[in-house]
Amino acid sequence: MPTIPGIARDQPTGPTIAQTSIRLQLSQHIPTMEDDYSEEIDEYTSAKKLVQRAADREALLKASDVPSSSEIKSSSASLDSSSLPSSGLGADFSNLPLKPDHISRPCWTCPDGTIYLEAFHDLYPKAYDFLVAIAEPVARPEYVHEYKLTPYSLYAAVATNIETESIVKVLNRFSKNVLPEGVAQFIRECTKRYGKAKLVLKSNKFYVESEHPAVLRELLRDDLISQARVAEDGSGGGAASSANPDGFVVHTKAEEMEENLRMLREMDGDSSDDEEDGEGGASKQKGVQAKTTVSFQVKGDSVEVVKRRAIDLDYPLMEEYDFRNDKINPDVPMDLKPHTRIRRYQERSLSKMFGNGRARSGIIVLPCGAGKTLTGVTAAQTIKKSVVCLCTNAVSVLQWKYQFQLWTNIPNENISVFTSDTKDNIHPGGCVLITTYTMISYGGQRSDKSAEVMNAIRSREWGLLLMDEVHVVPAKMFRRVIGSVKAHCRLGLTATLVREDDLISDLNFLIGPKLYEANWMDLTTQGYLANVQCVEVWCPMTGPFMREYLMADNGRLKQLLYVMNPAKLRATEFLVRFHEDRGDKIIVFSDLVYSLKLYAAMLKRPMIYGETSERERQAILGTFRTSDALRTILISKVGDTSIDLPEANVIIQVSSHFGSRRQEAQRLGRILRPKSYTQTDGSNRSSFNAFFYTLVSTDTQEMFYSTKRQQYLIDQGYTFKIVTTLSERADLEAIENDYAYKNSEDDRKLLRTVLTSETELEKDQRAEDTAIRKNNPDGARLADLGVKRTAGSTMAQLSGGGGARYMAGPRKVHPMFAKRKKR
Repeated sequence: MPTIPGIARDQPTGPTIAQTSIRLQLSQHIPTMEDDYSEEIDEYTSAKKLVQRAADREALLKASDVPSSSEIKSSSASLDSSSLPSSGLGADFSNLPLKPDHISRPCWTCPDGTIYLEAFHDLYPKAYDFLVAIAEPVARPEYVHEYKLTPYSLYAAVATNIETESIVKVLNRFSKNVLPEGVAQFIRECTKRYGKAKLVLKSNKFYVESEHPAVLRELLRDDLISQARVAEDGSGGGAASSANPDGFVVHTKAEEMEENLRMLREMDGDSSDDEEDGEGGASKQKGVQAKTTVSFQVKGDSVEVVKRRAIDLDYPLMEEYDFRNDKINPDVPMDLKPHTRIRRYQERSLSKMFGNGRARSGIIVLPCGAGKTLTGVTAAQTIKKSVVCLCTNAVSVLQWKYQFQLWTNIPNENISVFTSDTKDNIHPGGCVLITTYTMISYGGQRSDKSAEVMNAIRSREWGLLLMDEVHVVPAKMFRRVIGSVKAHCRLGLTATLVREDDLISDLNFLIGPKLYEANWMDLTTQGYLANVQCVEVWCPMTGPFMREYLMADNGRLKQLLYVMNPAKLRATEFLVRFHEDRGDKIIVFSDLVYSLKLYAAMLKRPMIYGETSERERQAILGTFRTSDALRTILISKVGDTSIDLPEANVIIQVSSHFGSRRQEAQRLGRILRPKSYTQTDGSNRSSFNAFFYTLVSTDTQEMFYSTKRQQYLIDQGYTFKIVTTLSERADLEAIENDYAYKNSEDDRKLLRTVLTSETELEKDQRAEDTAIRKNNPDGARLADLGVKRTAGSTMAQLSGGGGARYMAGPRKVHPMFAKRKKR
C-alpha cells in the first residue's frame, strides 16, 4: 500500500480495470455467416494488438528506469509485463518532493500513475472533472479518491479532443508534488499517435481526417491505404472545404463543446505556477493554429482494410458519425416531450458523446436508478436516425418501448419490437427497433416471420446501436451483432462496468472508450439518489448448525446450512417487524428458492420467484406499490433486474450468488431511486432514507463471499457498517414476541428439516431455472451462449449474478492481469 506524506489511508486498493478505446466498423455489403466469421477474427485480432501495446506501455511505467520512446517501440513486440518490477503493494512514495504551495493543490501524483484526490479540497470540483476525463476511477470513498492513469483512459481523453500537453500541464498544476518525469513521458507516449487520425462518416462518405497533414502522408505511404483512396476535387467535404497542395480536403475544424474543455481553460488562466509557462504557451498557440483539418476520402468497401492497416501502423482511427450531414438515411420523427427534464449529469454524459457536433461511440456508466434509459432515449432523439436498441430480456424490451413513448412523441408505427413472442413489422423509413441480443445473434433455423425481420435489419443502415446492460454480453455474441447490424454509432449503457472474469476491457475496444462515469456519492449528495445506509449483520451459527457445517462435504449443503442459520432467521424477522413499524417498504432477497419459501412462511408474506405466474406477480407488485396493507415482499434472483419498485427503501439480503460484485450493486439499485423526502441541498449526506442489510453467518465461507461482493460498492464510496449485537437482541425479541424460531428446540427441528431436504432443494432450484427459461427464453439463450453450465448457478447470469464469460477462442489471461495473479 503506497505511503503518502500527510495522508493516512486504510481503504483497500482495488485493481485497475484496463480500458481500451478502439471500436469496430462494419463493411458496406450485406454479410453472410462465413463473411461474419472471417471479419470477426480479423477485427478481434487487430484490436488485441492495441491491447498488447497498451499493456506494454503501462508495464514500462512501472519499471524503475523509464526508457525512451524508441526503446518502447523496439521492445513492444517482446516485452513480458509480468516480469517487470512493479510499485504495487508495499510501495513507499513518502519521499515525493512537495511544491512550496502544495496545500493549495488537491492531488498527489505517484510515479506508478496512481493519483490521489482530496475530496474535501476547495478545488475538488475542477480536479474531479479533469481526473474523470483522463484517468480511471479506482476507489472514491468520502474523503480521498484514488485514480489510475491507464493507456485506455488516456485514449478516451484524446477522443474528446483533450491535447497531450494540456493533460501534462493541468495535471502538474493540480499536483502537490513535482510531476514525476516518468508519468509525463507515459502520457505523451500513450497519446503520441492515438487520436491523431479519425474515420469520419460525413455525407455518407468515409473520410480519414486529421489536424496534422504529416499523419495523413504517413498513412498514405502504405500501399493498401493508398489504393483505397478516392480522388476528389476538394469540394466533396462541403461548402466550407477546399484542397491543399497534397490533394487533401481542408475543412473547418469541428470545435469541441466548451463544457468538455472548461477545466483545462480555467487552469490555463491560473498563472500561479511558472514551471510550465513555456509549455502552456506552446499549447495555447497550438490550439489557436488548429482551426482546420485535412482529410482524404476512402472507398466504402475498403474501410475495414484501412482500419486494420492503420492499427498495424500504430495510428488507430477513432470513428465519428456526422449525423447532421447524413441526407440519405431517413430521419425518425421523434422529439422530447415538453415535460421531459434532463438532469445535469445526464447532460454532461451526452456532451461527451456529442461534444464536437458528431456522434462518438463509447460507454456511459450511470448508477442504478440514475436514469440510464432516459440518457439512451435522449441520445437516440439527438441523432434522429434509425435505432436498434438491444436488451437482455423481453421484459426490458417492453420497458424500453414504454420509456421511448413516455419521453418522446415518436409515432406508434415508427417503433417496433422483435422478441421470441412479438415480431412487429419494421417501418421502411426512420424507426426504432427494440429487441434482444439473442434475437439478433441467433444462428439457428428461424421462423419465416423472424427471417423476414432479420433480412430487413441486415439490408439497411442504422444510425445508432444502443446497448443496454452492455457488460453482460459475450464477445462472440457481440461480434455476431456487429455482423448483422450496420450501425454508424454505438452507445453502451451500464451501471456496473465490472466482470468477475476481468474481461471488461474487451467491451471498450469493441464498442468505444468509456465516455462518462458518474460519482455515486455526488449524486446522492445532490438528491438524485437515495442515501443508503449499508449494514452487514453478523449472525453467529448455532452449535448444531456449525457442527453439521464443518462435517458437510457437499458445497450445496454448506450453503443451505449458513443460509438457514436460525440466528439469521430471527434477525430477519426482527428487522422486518422493526421497519414495518416505521412505515418502510421492505424487499427480502434470497437466491435459494428453498430458503425463500421457508422465510416467506415464517414472515407470512407473499413471495415472487421463477414459478410465480405473471398475473400473481403483477398483483403482488401492484399491492406493494399502492397499498400500506403489504409492506414486505420476498423475491428470488428474478428480482435483481427488470423490476421497478421506487417505493421500496429497505433491502434484507439473506442469500446471494457467491461473490458477485455486480449482483450486490444491482440489488442496491432497487432502493436507489430518490424518495419524495430526499433533500437536495447537500444535507442528504448525513441523513439516511434507505437501508441495505446483508445478513452473514459468521465463521463460514459466506463471510469471504460477502467481503468480495462489497468491494465494488466500497470503491464507489459506500461504507458497510458491521453490526455484531443485533442477533443477541433478536434472540431476546424472539422469546418476548413469540417468533417462529425462538428457542433451541425450534432450531433442532429446523436442522432436521434442512438435513433431509437436499433433494427438495435441488428440485426447487431446477424448477426455478426451468421457469425462468420459460418466461425469458431470450435471456436463457444469452446465458447458455456465454456460460459453462454448473448446477444452481446458470440462471444467475440472467439477473446479473455472475456475468456471461467470453467465448473468444481459448481462454487467455490478459497480460495486465497476469502479474496480479502471480502476486
